[in-house]
Amino acid sequence: MSVLVLALAVSAAFCLGTGFVLQQNAAQHAPLSDFLSPRLLLDLVKMPRWLGGIGLMVVGMGLSAVALAHGEISLVEPLVATNLLFALAESRRQTRQPLGRQGWAGLALLAGGVTAFIVAGRPRAGVAVTDPVRHWVIIGVMVGLALLLTTYAKKSRLIIGPVLLGLAAGLLYGVQDALTRVSGQRLTAGGWTEFITGWQPYGVLVLGVTGLILVQSAFETAPLRMSLPALTAAQPLAGIVCGVGFLGDRLRTDTGALAWETAGLAGIVFGIVLLGLHPAMPRGAAEPERERDLQAG
Repeated sequence: MSVLVLALAVSAAFCLGTGFVLQQNAAQHAPLSDFLSPRLLLDLVKMPRWLGGIGLMVVGMGLSAVALAHGEISLVEPLVATNLLFALAESRRQTRQPLGRQGWAGLALLAGGVTAFIVAGRPRAGVAVTDPVRHWVIIGVMVGLALLLTTYAKKSRLIIGPVLLGLAAGLLYGVQDALTRVSGQRLTAGGWTEFITGWQPYGVLVLGVTGLILVQSAFETAPLRMSLPALTAAQPLAGIVCGVGFLGDRLRTDTGALAWETAGLAGIVFGIVLLGLHPAMPRGAAEPERERDLQAG
């Protein structure tokens, strides 16, 4: 594993995790009438804290894109998933809440899961699939699932809506990361002409904006612990599916390696859930009032 890719991915995770906390702190004050509407972004852009969070997110996505240009998506995605550790660290700084057994267990599971998956799988580059049908099938399944989750989220805002929106956004961000890697490859191979004539950069933009609306709507209606774990867990899983499915990433497939890879992914997911449910994660200052507003609406 390249030290450069490791440094870039972890730096991206730091920016993303810290940025998510700042975004949620601001989004909880946005009008609930903007739920799942582009108007939400127009209201949030007036808030300095949200702009700071978005700035960190943009930097994190840029660092992630550079990491994807130098490493396999199956390697970068699990590392970027550690953004929840930095989100927890920022939240803990604000709340002064100790980690406790739950926090340390979640940290150990997430870090151990990432390590187990990378060491056992040994992600490496292979030959990308040129058949466009496979590209569109995999991307279509991911986007279709995100659309389905969003549809159900609109009907159950207070119950599991934020979780579903987090999952949907994570799926879109995973596909976005895959298309970011393809866009980088086109730029390297054919220059700017090859880059701007492909559909992938525009797909990155559409997925990014759509995912942003979903994430901010989840942040707006519920505590960070409701949506961020789902987002953080879904993104690397979707990215790995795209990486192995059509980008040519290769993982070890012998029985022992598969067992450790599965255990590693399970550790990542369970670690994310434990950290996301930690009391240090901000609940939102006006949560009861906002729940009453949602029920009234």
